[in-house]
Amino acid sequence: MTSHTSLNATHNADGAPRRPIWALGFSAASTPLLERLAQAGLVDGRVGPDDEPTPRDCLADQWPSAGAFVIVGACGLVTRLIAPLLTGKDSDPAVVVVDAEGRFAIPLLGGHAAGADRLSQRIAASFGGQAVLTGATAAAARLSLDSFGTAWGWRRGAGDWNALMHAAARGEEPVAVEARHGSRRWLELPAAAGLQTVCSPDAASSPEAAHPAMVVDIHAGQGCRWHPPSLWLGLGCERNTSLSLLERLVDQTLAELQLAPEAVAGLASIDRKADEPALLALAAQRQWPVRWFAAASLAEVPVPNPSAAVAAEMGTASVAEAAALLVSGPGAQLLQAKRIERTSGGEQGAATLAIALAESQWAPQRGQLHLVGSGPGSLDLLTGDARRALADATVWVGYGLYLDLLEPLRRPDQLRCDGQLTEERARCALALELASQGLNVALVSSGDSGIYAMAGLALELWLAQPADGRPSFAVHPGISALQLAAARAGAPLMHDFCTISLSDRLTPWAVIERRLQAAATGDFVVALYNPRSQGRDWQLARAQELLLQGRPASTPVALARQLGRADEAVSLHTLGELPVEQVDMLTLVLVGNSSSYARDGRMVTPRGYPGAELS
Repeated sequence: MTSHTSLNATHNADGAPRRPIWALGFSAASTPLLERLAQAGLVDGRVGPDDEPTPRDCLADQWPSAGAFVIVGACGLVTRLIAPLLTGKDSDPAVVVVDAEGRFAIPLLGGHAAGADRLSQRIAASFGGQAVLTGATAAAARLSLDSFGTAWGWRRGAGDWNALMHAAARGEEPVAVEARHGSRRWLELPAAAGLQTVCSPDAASSPEAAHPAMVVDIHAGQGCRWHPPSLWLGLGCERNTSLSLLERLVDQTLAELQLAPEAVAGLASIDRKADEPALLALAAQRQWPVRWFAAASLAEVPVPNPSAAVAAEMGTASVAEAAALLVSGPGAQLLQAKRIERTSGGEQGAATLAIALAESQWAPQRGQLHLVGSGPGSLDLLTGDARRALADATVWVGYGLYLDLLEPLRRPDQLRCDGQLTEERARCALALELASQGLNVALVSSGDSGIYAMAGLALELWLAQPADGRPSFAVHPGISALQLAAARAGAPLMHDFCTISLSDRLTPWAVIERRLQAAATGDFVVALYNPRSQGRDWQLARAQELLLQGRPASTPVALARQLGRADEAVSLHTLGELPVEQVDMLTLVLVGNSSSYARDGRMVTPRGYPGAELS
């Protein structure tokens, strides 16, 4: 049995411990794909036809604990193998069948709740294949109501989900849904178009009222419910308070307010309690994150029930109420004022609890922010890594033109958030906010997101967040305009090169001139980004003057416009006769060094390999 542990996540999006994914192959033809699945980080372990235990043994042994199996083989074979192992929809792992070439990924079992559909889409995106989804929901491009909320950072509550899905599949009438709490952006999804949104009385105030079939709410109640983690529990306690006392205080208060435990985002308290055993045990038991605050920060929060005794002891007039409000952020609503619980039986200590409702859910430990470089524009030039990140994302954020180029890849269950060209900070802030709510977010840049794009700004904003309040952060490189221009022109980057942006919107022109002079002196091949626009029509000519100080007028120059798109055009010129008027913001200017030359429509910068001299 070959183990390959490349998946870093230890928990699923719903906060539960993540169960391993196994790849199995029953023939020699499956071995290359098993290796590719492992290298792509899509599986935790793989078992091939020559391994011991055998793939058949692994399937039987790991079935109760596995999250999914990716099996390379025929659907008939897999069906016969798994048939004796099936126990129930809510307990069986996902099973995805893949052909040996990786062309088709078929979710054979557990399409919705077990995640087979999503896993199939990840595999297809990684290998440039196709996910073959045969379920009624997928065929109709509708939301999988029993599983879609996980991607939005929610936790699934009680309800007859099977009956809901059967009603949706029949399609006799629109399914009535209501979003009482959490983001309403999911209602903008193309896949949500067939739902009937309603407004019904709150279950907490009118239990006897009619209810929609599905509710997104912080309350427990009738019907099928998704719970956004929007509740924060502020807790204070005496030293060595019993865990049973804290459990009783929390459970009774939530029950009395008809608040769903699944809607709890986490706990908050004063940092002096960061080593309190019962608090830590409660957080670990419920898988709730804990935020700790200094007394000085808590003391600044206005609360309805300040205590002089607490102020004298802790340096703040409130712990529970102040912590709940502070962690919930601006606009927080206090649902439960400070409540005191004392000992019962053989317990010790005492505790206070307050509950606040945040304006937006908070689940950064489950959120992901992915910086995706979409390449120059053609989908053929999109990397497999970027494709997988886009397939995994719940929300795409980016400049409208760049998202338009990727639109053929977007599924009906993925939300698109367009931004303006000059509003980079706003786009980064939106993406980070959504990721902090527990969503998987793709922040899209053209080319490579780390080259004159969004990765730097997004990382700065991410680093400004508290370390325990950040979603995960990853950068997925793309093919830059520089790389594609060089490929189209020939081989101009075979020696040292640099890139310089001629836009002085963010960099003073004096600094840009110094960089141009240094590039000329150092005899670098130079790629000029943002070379010329209607409002900046003289900078390119000045750059030409400066570069001519360090290299001959015969130096070849490639003008590459609209790279990777339908109107792509690449032309060769010389530095001395550069047609400045033909250049615009859609053009990349690639200037050779003193040894570069052009011949037969190609541009090359010799590397100088021994024995490679050409006459």
